[in-house]
Amino acid sequence: MSKPDRVVLIGVAGDSGCGKSTFLNRLADLFGTELMTVICLDDYHSLDRKGRKEAGVTALDPRANNFDLMYEQVKALKNGETIMKPIYNHETGLIDPPEKIEPNRIIVIEGLHPLYDERVRELLDFSVYLDIDDEVKIAWKIQRDMAERGHSYEDVLASIEARRPDFKAYIEPQRGHADIVIRVMPTQLIPNDTERKVLRVQLIQREGRDGFEPAYLFDEGSTIQWTPCGRKLTCSYPGIRLAYGPDTYYGHEVSVLEVDGQFENLEEMIYVEGHLSKTDTQYYGELTHLLLQHKDYPGSNNGTGLFQVLTGLKMRAAYERLTSQAAPVAASV
Repeated sequence: MSKPDRVVLIGVAGDSGCGKSTFLNRLADLFGTELMTVICLDDYHSLDRKGRKEAGVTALDPRANNFDLMYEQVKALKNGETIMKPIYNHETGLIDPPEKIEPNRIIVIEGLHPLYDERVRELLDFSVYLDIDDEVKIAWKIQRDMAERGHSYEDVLASIEARRPDFKAYIEPQRGHADIVIRVMPTQLIPNDTERKVLRVQLIQREGRDGFEPAYLFDEGSTIQWTPCGRKLTCSYPGIRLAYGPDTYYGHEVSVLEVDGQFENLEEMIYVEGHLSKTDTQYYGELTHLLLQHKDYPGSNNGTGLFQVLTGLKMRAAYERLTSQAAPVAASV
């Protein structure tokens, strides 16, 4: 591949198990795998697993990560230069010999810290933080680690609690720097729900970002509550509810879209899509089509999937805007 005229840099932040892999798959559907290179920021751990244990720090702690090297290499890639990126081996817990990474049209940096270092943050063209509430995170992790990995309930809770102070100190505050936050919470439709199978999901979109226009429901800037169940949208218990309105988040003006409940029939998503504006779709029904393309992806039947696709469309719009400014003949996606 020839050297790109403009490298578009995207940051995807969030804790482990928050849905980053699914979101990256959705981005690959939009951009194509050839145009997009993904860099896991775990590769910039400065301490291996043994070193972290000896130092008494977790991988979430900035002291266990080389932000100077991260900044230098991300900046080099954005400038169209080749780098030799370190590799953190998750199986052995060791740092392996580096690999060559060529610049690509889209570079995605994902992991725990893409928005932590101000120098790296300022290089980003678009960013998203995937935010899972503690109650949902615990339910998901218990389900995964107990069912798939044979861990005990007590072990799962202990591992979550051990990470919590560093997560609150170093990872969670990055939400305030993201262009979009996808927040997954317990449903409000089922009283005293403990299963966490039905979810309430918000798309928190930052206002005033150059070239980024938040999506809205019905009437831009208004406060809306919409229960669309009925003849046009199949909904069994506990139903589904959408909302939209302005708010403030970490001191910034934001627009918030919300879906509480789940979609029973994804083909009917076109009805909801028809009431959303500024989605950056290229044709009517594209949002629904992209969801239907991978019905098996986690979260496809609730607001998680809907808002991941919508965020991807916003990123595509940013990519097209930036590359058309840099090179009018750049290949379209």
